[in-house]
Amino acid sequence: CTLAKEPLFSNLDIFLFSLIVGLLIYWFMSRKKPEPIPEFKKAPTTRETSFIEKMKKTGKNIIVFYGSQTGTAEEFANRLSKDAQRYGMKGMAADPEEYDMGELSRLSEIENALAIFCMATYGEGDPTDNAQDFYDWLQENDDEDLSGLNYTVFALGNKTYEHYNAMGKYVDKRLEELGAKRIFDLGLGDDDGNLEEDFISWREQFWPAVCEHFGVEALGDESSIRQYELKEHTDINMNKVYTGEIGRLKSFEVQKPPFDSKNPFLAPVTVNRRLNKGGDRHLMHLELDITGSKIRYESGDHVAVFPTNDSALVNKLGQILGVDLDVVISLNNLDDESNKKHPFPCPTTYRTALTHYLDITHPPRTNVLYELAQYASDPKDQEAMRKMASSSPEGKALYQSWVLDASRNILAILEDMPSLRPPIDHLCELMPRLQARYYSIASSSKVHPNSIHICAVVVEYKTKTGRINKGVATNWLKNKLVTDNGHKSTVPMYIRKSQFRLPFKATNPVIMIGPGTGIAPFMGFIQERGWLKQQGKEVGETVMYFGCRHKNEDYIYQEELEEAERNGVLTQLKVAFSRDQEHKVYVQHLLKNNKEDLWKLIHTENAHIYVCGDARNMAKDVQTTFHEIAEEMGGMMRTQATDYIKKLMTKGRYSQDVWS
Repeated sequence: CTLAKEPLFSNLDIFLFSLIVGLLIYWFMSRKKPEPIPEFKKAPTTRETSFIEKMKKTGKNIIVFYGSQTGTAEEFANRLSKDAQRYGMKGMAADPEEYDMGELSRLSEIENALAIFCMATYGEGDPTDNAQDFYDWLQENDDEDLSGLNYTVFALGNKTYEHYNAMGKYVDKRLEELGAKRIFDLGLGDDDGNLEEDFISWREQFWPAVCEHFGVEALGDESSIRQYELKEHTDINMNKVYTGEIGRLKSFEVQKPPFDSKNPFLAPVTVNRRLNKGGDRHLMHLELDITGSKIRYESGDHVAVFPTNDSALVNKLGQILGVDLDVVISLNNLDDESNKKHPFPCPTTYRTALTHYLDITHPPRTNVLYELAQYASDPKDQEAMRKMASSSPEGKALYQSWVLDASRNILAILEDMPSLRPPIDHLCELMPRLQARYYSIASSSKVHPNSIHICAVVVEYKTKTGRINKGVATNWLKNKLVTDNGHKSTVPMYIRKSQFRLPFKATNPVIMIGPGTGIAPFMGFIQERGWLKQQGKEVGETVMYFGCRHKNEDYIYQEELEEAERNGVLTQLKVAFSRDQEHKVYVQHLLKNNKEDLWKLIHTENAHIYVCGDARNMAKDVQTTFHEIAEEMGGMMRTQATDYIKKLMTKGRYSQDVWS
């Protein structure tokens, strides 16, 4: 008999197959499209790169470009563009990175047009990151004709630095060379003195000159002009609310490279130890783990970290203003055409804004006092605040003593002026953004490719009013324990490249001078020279000059330095203990004592000199000492000696990584 053939699929199989296909189709069709996550961007995605078209469209005639690294130049630019309104003109602040600067020659198409440049200088006379392209454009375009351009420049710098206001001076000079018309003198702001006062004095004379130039009358409208309007969100999906991210919403939960200032990496803290053995200061060494981040760094680079404000300070602000800090809000720009939709990522809560986004610890600038004065119920307080914001000598002196010298932050001002109770949304609009802090990296990527080391001193001091002020970033870092309640502590960070580099040829001798935490980059340099030696490379002399107060208290990295000396990685280790004897001994004294040896290294052996640390005193004194050594050992006149050291700087053989 023949067997009946079995069908390939039974009815049950067909039924199950159909069911599965049906379910799959149903799942695909009914699946909710994932909700797009809103991003906090300064600009919409279809970005208008033509500032001329934007100005025409919005009826603006004044554009204020800013080159800003820490937010101050941007703040000044916003203040100037707001001022324009008071003089019957219309201004806009603009980031040169977002626009085609080649359009400056077209500004004459707009009637009574003026370009103002608020330019900060960063590092060793460099442009700020956002002005780098503009700087390159100015350098490269010799045939550009800017004869229709009216301009003025306000420069922001610091006199303690070698290249004081280099960027502002360059822009001012270069625009004139290209045919533009300077309608008011270059303003020089010095952050070592009183930058705010320099700005106010310049602005005071600048606007009358503009009015005269364009033949317009000042309206004299001194009223407060709000830039943003408040929107409270009552029923919002909390997944759409910013909780401290710098750029993309949820970027701290789902991390995607590349990491930079708009997208920091959350690096776990693997080491946090106190470096000093005694004394009342707290010097610390932290190690951040960058495994898997694709972040690369070189010895001498800087690590930028985004700190948060002390929660006690934030809570006190909430209490004094009688506000529920957990309300979800947005501050929306009243100018629909502005690239800056919000002053900080929105929607968010007041608590998040005051913790992550706003600088509440620096003494407020005068424009903040001026705008808040209207909320003081006591006329005397109102008058005092307006006076401090004025350019009268008494007003300036009062601001200097009551705000700056007394180190009063916004909370201290509210505590000491009980009649002043501004609405919190206006306060948040006026506060500057909390900025990233930069530290010289204290490790070498050759030895620690997945780890970045930081060396810092915790800032804490008593003010004239008896309050204790604490440095935002260093106190926040100090409290970054390796595990906090079973969780890993993380630090939002990115790398900023620097020019502070070991010589290309390992055989070149290096002379490193870094007292206190100025030793940071040299720990990286020493590690790297040691690594080169291990690779069998011939390494030149490596000389370290370090300084601290007491040998048994704050001689940081003593073990590491002495071991490097034993291994021949450091060929000379000279340490100045300033307070271990009657008279103070600093690094410059040790340099002077070793002038013969140093001169030989510099003059005949092509040594590279590196100075890191305090700009105001140490770096200046060290440079003067090198002038003296060149005079004595090289038989030069003082001017020749100064030129000799200047030449070393130009050739990249005398580098500084200093701060004030």
